[in-house]
Amino acid sequence: MRRFITDRWQGRVPPGPLLWRDMLLAGSAVNLACSLAALGWLAQGGSGGVAATLHFLPLPYNLFLWASLWRHPARSALQVLLGTLWAAVMVVA
Repeated sequence: MRRFITDRWQGRVPPGPLLWRDMLLAGSAVNLACSLAALGWLAQGGSGGVAATLHFLPLPYNLFLWASLWRHPARSALQVLLGTLWAAVMVVA
């Protein structure tokens, strides 16, 4: 896990895979799983506070991926735009 974080933060993962694989594929899957867990919790009569916590649980991961892409020296403007749009959608949805 430590290598996963440092490789992305220090720019050792190219911006293409960082955007498409880490953010759009894996990150979206993590967000979907957490949102479904929150909805399942609510459907079972669970508290809204726990559901909100489950829903927003991947937020630090999302922000980490977005910041890693933003600070990557080889990023393009389009990659930053797509990453920023993805991060905004993941926070709202």
